[in-house]
Amino acid sequence: MPKSGLPALLRPEDSIVVLIDHQPYQFANLHSHEPTLIANNVIGLAKGAKTFNVPTILTTVIEERGGYLIKGLQDVFPDQKPINRTFINTWQDPNVTDIVKKSGRKQLILAALWTEICLAMPAIQALGEGYDVFVVTDASGGVTPEAHDMAVRRMVQAGAVPITWMAVISEWQRDWARVDSANALSKVVLEHAGASGIALAWELQLLETTAKSAK
Repeated sequence: MPKSGLPALLRPEDSIVVLIDHQPYQFANLHSHEPTLIANNVIGLAKGAKTFNVPTILTTVIEERGGYLIKGLQDVFPDQKPINRTFINTWQDPNVTDIVKKSGRKQLILAALWTEICLAMPAIQALGEGYDVFVVTDASGGVTPEAHDMAVRRMVQAGAVPITWMAVISEWQRDWARVDSANALSKVVLEHAGASGIALAWELQLLETTAKSAK
């Protein structure tokens, strides 16, 4: 994996996203972050992936006990049935890995609950198989702040790149002159980017006011 230079940045055509176990059971014992924040961020990430036509795999673990994928995330891909696993380590399930392999894409973007288990295991294994692994730390969470932090450190030592969901979509966009995706992405930012979304709404308001004044 290139660590610097333009090739180190994410590209939509080379990316594939796997979102792991954003289910009620996992949220119930999430203590590294405010659960509302993680839900918001993973949905924003999913909408960003959809904007750039980045293949996105949804997966759950024993959903008959742990619950279905959270509604806001499922609603981004309403026709996709999440892959329900028994493997704790997603990367041991060929139903997931076969899709990734067939895509031919090497920039693997992962987010999961919990960071120390369901994110760390597949990230470390996929790194060993030659994938460029990016772990979305603010769309993932652990049972304690320490568990999340230690897991991120472990993955970084193994070669993974920690990244936030807004950094992911910004690298995919790369150039605001790409108007089609920029317009679609603006809606995602307005809905999920917190203060950045508020600032964008203000900027759009000023542009609208200026345009009206010019008439």
